[in-house]
Amino acid sequence: MIIPERPHNELDRLRALRSYNILDTLSEKEYDQLTAISSQICGCSISVISLIDENRQWFKSSYGLNVAETERQVAFCAHAINKPNEMLVVPDARLDERFHDNPLVTGDPNLAFYAGVPLVNEDGMALGTLCVLDNEPKTLSESQLLALNALAHQVMILLELRRNKKALEDKLQQEKERSKELEQFAFIAAHDLKSPLNGIVSMSELLMTTHADALSPDGIRMLSSIQGASGQLASLINGLLDYYRLDTSKEDTKSPVQRDEIQSQLMELFASESSVDLQFSIQPPVVNSYGPVLLQVLLNLVSNAIKYGDKPITSVHIAIEETPSVYIVTVGDNGSGIDDKFRDKLFELFATAAPTDRYGKRGNGIGLAIVKKRIARIGGSIEFSSQQGIGTTFKFTLPR
Repeated sequence: MIIPERPHNELDRLRALRSYNILDTLSEKEYDQLTAISSQICGCSISVISLIDENRQWFKSSYGLNVAETERQVAFCAHAINKPNEMLVVPDARLDERFHDNPLVTGDPNLAFYAGVPLVNEDGMALGTLCVLDNEPKTLSESQLLALNALAHQVMILLELRRNKKALEDKLQQEKERSKELEQFAFIAAHDLKSPLNGIVSMSELLMTTHADALSPDGIRMLSSIQGASGQLASLINGLLDYYRLDTSKEDTKSPVQRDEIQSQLMELFASESSVDLQFSIQPPVVNSYGPVLLQVLLNLVSNAIKYGDKPITSVHIAIEETPSVYIVTVGDNGSGIDDKFRDKLFELFATAAPTDRYGKRGNGIGLAIVKKRIARIGGSIEFSSQQGIGTTFKFTLPR
């Protein structure tokens, strides 16, 4: 018996083999189907997908063979990988000086015939083989040899798909962890900024109240600017804290809310808005779902409709209908509408569809992100449709 030599690029070859994370994995149907087909096409009792590591040949799939691995020094496939571009065919191993006294030939499974196609990756590294074996001498036809080559190509496709899938999963996990770290940083930063910012807001208000007479017009303008910027930053920080608290807050529980309660709360909240016309079409007398979530989302959507309305009278229509599985809630307005370029990112954190509202204030792009997150947490969904100059309609669902 001749011990197979190791390829000249053995270290690189082993590194490539490990990159597929395939060694010692469980049986998989896709590989087992290929060995079964190989055996049938070639008329051989045994077919294996063999991978050669440092000291053994390990079988990812075997047909007609009940062992999981053998020592590398007795492996026919360890000879085959030395010539990655050639198929190794041994018509009668009993007459071949490399194998005639091999224990796999002289003992169980008493091999006589071998044909193996190296499994070669795109870098030219032979990882192992797809091979067929029998305990009788054989000769394969040209069509059988072509079929065996084609099936070996399919094995490599499966291996590449596996490696690409693993790389993608690793990348997604890294992005998830990085995103989580950024979220934690944003939460901590916002929390730590809140106290000093509150101090700035309080001091500027105190200065404006008690020392306005001593300030010049320019001083008053600068102090007003400080108040405005501080108020906007405080709103942003509070919004961020609310957004990230949703990740750690306890799950919402179902809490029914009466139709009259929905209408009265919204009417009361916006009673001071004389240029607002609220209309309701709420079918069910009781919404047996997540009442607090419903009211918060309605409050946000109605507030946005008012802040970004461009008509003398802002008309907002709120409708709720029920189906066997969900409540469907729509909030439509007669505002300026939303540009199509914001269609795919309106619910993203910090996304704003208008530079300022009707009062000249800048939005922070957090409200709708919170709305979507709260709805998603309870298994609902939200979408919108809009026509510029005519208005926008938001539609969301609440599970029953």
